[in-house]
Amino acid sequence: MFEGPQEDKELGLHKGWIAALVVVAAIILVVGYRALNKGSAKGLGPSTDVTNADPVKDLKIQRATMQKDSMGTTAVWLVTLVNKSDKYTYSSITYQTDYIGADNNLLVQNKGTIEMSVAPNGENSKEIRDTAYPQGVAWYKFKVTGAKAKVEW
Repeated sequence: MFEGPQEDKELGLHKGWIAALVVVAAIILVVGYRALNKGSAKGLGPSTDVTNADPVKDLKIQRATMQKDSMGTTAVWLVTLVNKSDKYTYSSITYQTDYIGADNNLLVQNKGTIEMSVAPNGENSKEIRDTAYPQGVAWYKFKVTGAKAKVEW
């Protein structure tokens, strides 16, 4: 009479251990899957979406000075950019320089890329050898036209 219930208790104990092992194995599989596929599934990490990045708005020109090189033929800019974004680092920054005559007509327009990066709330400076300095320049301007964005956390 006592042997029947003892077998049920042992069988129940084995079922409990098996259920616990199955749960632990499932947890290990889920954690392993997420580790192997890190960042590929939505909601598994910080967002890397840069569609809302606006480098023209975020990158402010703190200082842009232009001088001619020692030969007097090439425009050389010293540009300091400040990143007002709290989230994005900008690199490969594209720019445009305009050289305007006394009659306010555009003499030369040049576009290029500055190979530097500016971290969130950071600043960086770069010297840029731009273009042949045109004759008859009355004034000139420098503006940021774009950049590659990367989310920083």
